[in-house]
Amino acid sequence: MNARSDAIQTGVLIGGDILVLALVTLVGFASHGTLVTAGARLFSTFVPLVAAWLLVAPALGLFEGERAGDWRQLWRVVWAMIIAAPLAAFLRGIWLNSAIIPVFVLVLAGVSALGMLAWRGIWALVLYRKR
Repeated sequence: MNARSDAIQTGVLIGGDILVLALVTLVGFASHGTLVTAGARLFSTFVPLVAAWLLVAPALGLFEGERAGDWRQLWRVVWAMIIAAPLAAFLRGIWLNSAIIPVFVLVLAGVSALGMLAWRGIWALVLYRKR
């Protein structure tokens, strides 16, 4: 791949990741029946989650073309979210000046990891078929 296609691929991966995290946030609020009234409170979960993900994911090579397109590397997505979710909950706790509930961290990690696995699995499948 050349530098331009690498940059495009990285942009698509980051955009897709952010979209998945937005969906996870929306699903979380909807599951509590507070989506309609959440308003700006959505950002108190979404922004820390995106920030934590963007800090952790590159360290595990999740934006590197070869790794991102290899389904055998999907385990990295799970590990990245296991690390990112507690960080996101910590940042959210600071933002809201509230306690961090361990169950929230576990659910956030699990649901986010599943969403990312689905998205990154589709990405790997698309790249596999292109080859």
